[in-house]
Amino acid sequence: MENLHDKRKVYDKSQLIESEIKQNPIEQFRDWFLQASESPMISEVNAMAVSTVEEDGCPRTRMVLLKAYTHEGFIFYTNYNSRKGKAIENNHKACLHFFWPNLERQIIIKANLEKVAENLSDGYFHSRPKGSQLGAVVSPQSQEIPNREFLEEKLKDLEKEYENTEVPRPDHWGGYLARPYEIEFWQGRPNRLHDRIIYQLEDLDWKISRLAP
Repeated sequence: MENLHDKRKVYDKSQLIESEIKQNPIEQFRDWFLQASESPMISEVNAMAVSTVEEDGCPRTRMVLLKAYTHEGFIFYTNYNSRKGKAIENNHKACLHFFWPNLERQIIIKANLEKVAENLSDGYFHSRPKGSQLGAVVSPQSQEIPNREFLEEKLKDLEKEYENTEVPRPDHWGGYLARPYEIEFWQGRPNRLHDRIIYQLEDLDWKISRLAP
């Protein structure tokens, strides 16, 4: 067994105090997201973990890319027939997680998910590179397939079919809007006395509290 007892670091880059935070968590997210975007050490600032609960009651987590955020919430796109899509259909709650280790920050978002309007899914789908559009059509996401060649052959056929024409968005592919009802901002601090500020939606207002680390 490898001993990992000494695998630790000192967190001392910043602080998170009540007098400096925004009263709305989306505005606070925007500030942190823009700061992370400016860091040369973060290659995919919009990468986030999405956890859903499957039929056996076990959470399942995967990395996806945040594609937009508004005052309503956070938007990402996927195959509605995938494992995550089926889990969301059965349980509309999910947890989003951003981790930016170079800034010693993480954000945990509990949200209710709903499909975005079809015109939004259409617009984003057709903004993607054609190869990505074809990939969305080719892949029966999360289903068992015989081998890699199965996908590559399907891709070749579709490349010929849509060589000189627009790729239609599949009905089973589109976006989700995650409407948050709880957002926690975590800032690493020395001696493991980390800052944890949590926003909880109560009626139409956000309650702000500090949690012990």
